[in-house]
Amino acid sequence: MPTKARDHTIRWARIRVLLADDETMIRAGVRAILATDPGIEVVAEAGDGHEAVELAREHRPDVILLDIRMPRLDGLGAAEELRATVPDAAVVMLTTFSEDTSIARALGSGVSGFLLKSGDPRELIAGVRAVAGGGAALAPTVARRVIDTLGGERFTRAAAARSRLEPLTGREREVVALLGAGLSNQEIAGRMYVVEGTVKAHVSAVLGRLGLRNRVQLAVLAYEAGLVPDA
Repeated sequence: MPTKARDHTIRWARIRVLLADDETMIRAGVRAILATDPGIEVVAEAGDGHEAVELAREHRPDVILLDIRMPRLDGLGAAEELRATVPDAAVVMLTTFSEDTSIARALGSGVSGFLLKSGDPRELIAGVRAVAGGGAALAPTVARRVIDTLGGERFTRAAAARSRLEPLTGREREVVALLGAGLSNQEIAGRMYVVEGTVKAHVSAVLGRLGLRNRVQLAVLAYEAGLVPDA
């Protein structure tokens, strides 16, 4: 039986993922994609939200991928329970964006990102790595859909977003732009030549100053303001 120190080493050797989707073929496809990255391990699979919560308690994953539509307890309800059950885990919604009301609800629920089931496999892997490192998973195609879902005229929303970001310092705006582009805290630190703790401090300060609940909301704001190319 491994010692406590050894167990810690095993725990962080790979990004541990729990995958929840009621469609077996979807789970198999996502698992196969994640298996191509040696740094990611799917430790459990669930067919509904209740099972996802129970398995999360048992396995304590780093990242939880949730389908929005599932029987018994959907992904949105599961996300709310998981926030209390495994607060250290990053929750990402897998979606086809067929229900706009679900997007708005998920955006305010504290999830760490949105990934399209039909998206680029590279975006799936990058998204898992980003949220595991404290970032937000919001691919450009997903960001555009989220922004459209929020309603309002695109130009007006862009102007409002830019105005909202005006009080930020240049360094803070750089952090917001890189976070919006899907980089993890470690990757942002490398780009800016600072320690990871400095990035975390910047993000926390910006969230507090702008009155945002989580990094996904900040990433959406970065897209709306035009800080991220090709939004």
